[in-house]
Amino acid sequence: MANHQDGTGAAYDGVVELYASLFANRLETQPFTRAMIGTFAELVRATGNPRAADVGCGPGHLTAMLNELGLDAFGLDLSSGMVDHARRAHPALRFQEGRMESLPIEDGALGGVLAHYSMIHTPPVELPALLAEQVRVLAPGGLLLVSFFGTDGPEPVRFDHKVTPAYSWPADRLAQLLTDAGLAPFAQLLHDPASERGFLDAHLLARRS
Repeated sequence: MANHQDGTGAAYDGVVELYASLFANRLETQPFTRAMIGTFAELVRATGNPRAADVGCGPGHLTAMLNELGLDAFGLDLSSGMVDHARRAHPALRFQEGRMESLPIEDGALGGVLAHYSMIHTPPVELPALLAEQVRVLAPGGLLLVSFFGTDGPEPVRFDHKVTPAYSWPADRLAQLLTDAGLAPFAQLLHDPASERGFLDAHLLARRS
């Protein structure tokens, strides 16, 4: 897993400014995604533990949104370039380098984890370990929102993402992995193709039991 993560981090280091410019609107053109993130934030606040991690935070735009929605959110990313950009763009917020397979967070500390298209580069065989790590840092009753590219087929599909290879997932297969990791999926949203590839935008919201 280390070699794969190193390659992903290096790939994103090379596109920091372009990537940040593409997402500067913070979902202004994505109402369904905004709705799911807003619902996530509301439910995390309701747990009484507003501390949340934006894992794979990139340039920090969604970390800032979560804070505006009332969470005590901080960002983690394996790309040092993304972390540097996020710190410059949002100096009042906390960002640090961190890997999703070994989060620098204590057990059961968080009310929420946002994984916004940040697991898409993980090979399917490695995804259960990443999900187990997200569960480890969630308090009982804590929420995980995973956003990803969805596909109608029975198996994950590898494709050539513009930054580094990625995978789309059947929503039911990913929901089963969440269940296997100790989470209870309770909301799912699939909507129009995200790009010319024809994948769906997909979101799964789950609670730690």
